[in-house]
Formats: sequence, C-alpha cells, structure tokens
Amino acid sequence: MAIKSFKRFEKKFILSQQQYNELVPRLLEYMNPDTHCKNDKNYTIYNIYYDTKNNDVIRHSISKPYYKEKLRLRSYTVPTSLDDKVFLELKKKINGIVSKRRVVMTLGEAYEFLYYGKKPIQDDYINKQVLEEIEYYLSKNKVYPAVYIGYTRNAYFGKDDTDFRLTFDSKIIARRYDLSLEDGCFGNDILGEERYLMEVKFLGAIPIWFTQILSELKIYNTNFSKYGNEYMSYCFENKNNSSKRREKIC
Repeated sequence: MAIKSFKRFEKKFILSQQQYNELVPRLLEYMNPDTHCKNDKNYTIYNIYYDTKNNDVIRHSISKPYYKEKLRLRSYTVPTSLDDKVFLELKKKINGIVSKRRVVMTLGEAYEFLYYGKKPIQDDYINKQVLEEIEYYLSKNKVYPAVYIGYTRNAYFGKDDTDFRLTFDSKIIARRYDLSLEDGCFGNDILGEERYLMEVKFLGAIPIWFTQILSELKIYNTNFSKYGNEYMSYCFENKNNSSKRREKIC
C-alpha cells in the first residue's frame, strides 16, 4: 500500500478551444508534459464522490466556507476486478490552501472499508494515520455514493519548478445513477464541447511568464468546481421538472 500527500494553492480557468490551442504550444518552452501525456496523449480519471442523503457536503462546499472537505474514490482505469487498484482520497481546503491525503488499495479493500468499516491490513505508520483520518471522517459524516464524475486530462509541470503544474480537463461527464467505478464513463457533460477546465496548481507564486501569456490570450480566473457545478445543474433540472409537473396538474 502506498500513500501520497499534497498541499498547494489552486486557481481555475475556463478555456475555449481556440485559447487552448494557442496556449499549449507556448507552454512547452517552460513546461514538460506529464509522463502519461507525452506524444499528445491524455489520460482519464474516474471518481465517485461521497455525500449525505441531503447533499450536505456539497451544499457546505459551495457556500465558500473557511474549511471544507470531500471524500472520493478515484481510479485511472475502469476497474474490472475487486483486485484492481484505486485511490481513496480526502481532499480538504483551508483558507484557500488545498491538501489531499490519499491511500491506494484494491477496490475490494475500499468497499470493505467504506461500507463495513474494515480497514485494509497495513504496516506503515503514515498509511495507518491517513486511514484513521478517513475513518474519523466517516464516523462524523454518514455519507454514501452520491455522484460519478469522469473526465479526460492533459497535464504539464514546470521545467524549473516541478511544483508548478497545469491540468486541462475536458469531457467532464457526471451522473447520479449507476454509482460505481466499474460501470465506466457515461452521463451528462457538465462543461460543454470544445471547452477546457484549466487548473493551475502551485506552492508559492505563479510564474510571471505564465501570467503574461494569460493576459495576452485574455484568459481569466473563474470559479468552477466539478462537483459543485454538477450539483447546481442537478438542482436546476429538478426545479424545472417540478415546474413541469405542476403545469400538468393545473
């Protein structure tokens, strides 16, 4: 079992296809493609987000609190067996600083832990600490699989500063049914065609060369949460359906 911990700032931008096409070639002077993105390749990320029956986690998150946290189960392939590796992640944001604690385990171990409280066998102290952290979260939050979100990602990291990272997510697909990673990627597109969500991830300051390029291409910071936008779309759709039902009754 392995673990990774992350702590960083994040800024988000929505790009058109033209902005994306103009930006990416200019990055190559200062950045390298991620190992999985060489030769113009992308990779896919699959997630199950956990929430209460009343969507308390995401409702709290979109209210922009000082502190928030989310639990998700992530994979980089569609699992075909309970022995396939997945990541269980607890993502926190405290006053704008993002930290992510995650443990890799098998899909079967993840289900045993999430639904029956059976922690995977492990020897490493840090792994145990993170599992206990997630266990504490589960004891305080009665959460269930709430939303599936999958997307295609292209990523780069700085040549001089590997902590400076850019990710471009597209084809962001979400659904509130068939909530398992094994079912694969299908659902509603919550970003739109020929659009990209760029996330800028850094520890210190954003490089000046990058801010200059953004200014030239008229790319501006925005607020976009995949889960948050999915929830807003879900609420809007339910409101419209409710109005249609009332019209039929009348």
